Amino acid sequence: MQDLQDAKTLLRAHYDALDHADPETIASTLATRLSARCHWRGYHPFNEQTGPEAIAATFWHPLRRAFSHVQRREDIFFAGRNEIDGFNGIWVVSMGHLMGLFDAPFLSIPATRKIAMLRYCEFSRVENGQIVEQAMYCDLLHLMRQAGIVRFPDQTAMHLVQPGPRTHDGMVLEAQDPECGKKTLHLIDRMIGAISDANSDPEAHTPRQELLQDWHEDMLWWGPEGIGATYTIDRYIEQHQRPFRRTIDNRVFNGHAARLAEGTYGGFFGWPNLTVTNAAGFMGVPGSDTRIDMRVIDIYRRDGDKLAENWVFIDMLYVLKMQGIDVLAELSAS
Repeated sequence: MQDLQDAKTLLRAHYDALDHADPETIASTLATRLSARCHWRGYHPFNEQTGPEAIAATFWHPLRRAFSHVQRREDIFFAGRNEIDGFNGIWVVSMGHLMGLFDAPFLSIPATRKIAMLRYCEFSRVENGQIVEQAMYCDLLHLMRQAGIVRFPDQTAMHLVQPGPRTHDGMVLEAQDPECGKKTLHLIDRMIGAISDANSDPEAHTPRQELLQDWHEDMLWWGPEGIGATYTIDRYIEQHQRPFRRTIDNRVFNGHAARLAEGTYGGFFGWPNLTVTNAAGFMGVPGSDTRIDMRVIDIYRRDGDKLAENWVFIDMLYVLKMQGIDVLAELSAS
């Protein structure tokens, strides 16, 4: 437990320093706590980077040039040992929004000179007092909508600037009872198994029966831009699960890079989690036999013996680019 607390202390110091750095000092600020060979994964177009200089040049420097007066508005923060590597690696998870004044273009997304909220979730692996690996996923389509660019208007659920947990207890700063985290992780594992079972035998249970095993009736599913947020099991089925399962075929689960929990919060990320085919048309994109990799983060809140909330990040720009739609190139050309 002390290892987890030490890792959280390191990340709190890292975020405080990063939030107070200016664009010119971002790289040196990162280098204070990131290893020289830190492996960084980001959504398209950032992708994989190595070391503080490359991470700063690729993501943080352009972001801080575009956004002024940036605040990290964190909703969830927890740590845990990685189930995927036999509970050896220690990871810290931070989720929320980076809020600032959108004063200059970012990735050809036009500035608004208004408040903008960039949804993010970051996983950081800590080893020997340094951050040695990170996955920083952010919802760029969500940012585009705030700038008035609605590239895919047929969103099945609801567009929102998404709040944190209903219980307002997502900042897990203090040490937790390990048994509580084990219960959360077990439930996440069971839910993943239920999805795999449904993919193998879609007729074994109805979608409602499948979900009721692991989810509260009034579940909240905070999905990415392009799909949206939805509420209750029935509306989740109607507004996400059914459209996804009817149009996305040949789903192959590639596994997760990290899966962990602490207290009543847990989550995972993959690189990529899934490989699928848009067989029947998804997000307004016509169906084809092109194979698509989906990079996904899921964060969960457990309430009692079932899951209550789920925040989902999907690299939609990469999903679209693999189907021949380069949204950022379109913006640059416009």
